[in-house]
Amino acid sequence: MDLQKVILYYGFAPVADPVALKLWQKTLCQSLNLKGRIIVSKHGINGTLGGNMEDLKKYVRATKEYPGFGKIDFKWSDGRGDEFPRLSVKNRNELVAFTTPDEIEVAKSGITNGGKHLKPAQVNKLVEERGDEVVFFDGRNAFEAKIGKFKNAIVPDVQTSHDFVRELESGKYDHLKDKPIVTYCTGGIRCEILSAVMLNRGFKEVYQIEGGIVRYGEKFKDAGLWEGSLYIFDDRMVHNFSDEAKVIGECEVCGGGTNEFRNCAFEGCKDLVLLCDECFKDPANLAHNETHTRGRRMADQVG
Repeated sequence: MDLQKVILYYGFAPVADPVALKLWQKTLCQSLNLKGRIIVSKHGINGTLGGNMEDLKKYVRATKEYPGFGKIDFKWSDGRGDEFPRLSVKNRNELVAFTTPDEIEVAKSGITNGGKHLKPAQVNKLVEERGDEVVFFDGRNAFEAKIGKFKNAIVPDVQTSHDFVRELESGKYDHLKDKPIVTYCTGGIRCEILSAVMLNRGFKEVYQIEGGIVRYGEKFKDAGLWEGSLYIFDDRMVHNFSDEAKVIGECEVCGGGTNEFRNCAFEGCKDLVLLCDECFKDPANLAHNETHTRGRRMADQVG
């Protein structure tokens, strides 16, 4: 059987004709039988794709030839071949929907007004040097942090990236504006924008993890500052960096430990329920129940 892989990536660079880039990307993916989601804007590209490893390598080589995309960090993981039901390539005003497309400044080198990039080892060094002064700030939807986050991280009350500006302007984090803040998200793209949004609102020392949680987890597995599992936006849903991954999620029915999000049984429902194996066996627990605290899978959200 052909080796199946999944790639997660983004690249910020000026795109003169986003429509033409979208059409080229769609044709390229179709020719290689790749499935997944790609978003193209005037600021660059954001995607996650699954397929045969050799076909994905051809896609990577071709995409890196586009001006400004040669620096893209493609993050590889093992796939099964059924992570994505179809191919979707779309134009958007923003690569991630913060509703603030004009807040970022983009050059061929990437975003020029975002937070400083730290490699995984530099993150640990910062904490070693400055201790509890360092604040980890989750740049994902709040439900993702239920199964994994950095130790003692702040998890903002956001359901989608649209909510971050309102959350930051609420004043509840103003006491952090003089502290060193490390933003983090799955592959890094959301923090590219979030860090710029924070700097634009008076946060003075803002960092982002180069390559996101993915690269940090690859470097330190479960022996670093990350704890738990990583939520991912395809049919796998959950990724562990090692067999030593801590289970921090709690079943929404019995309170037992679990890192498994389950799709509700409701037709057309996109909600996810955090359920242990035993509670998952009872169909009643998958019915629509407003008393449950649920996350929502964002079909076009990657990274």
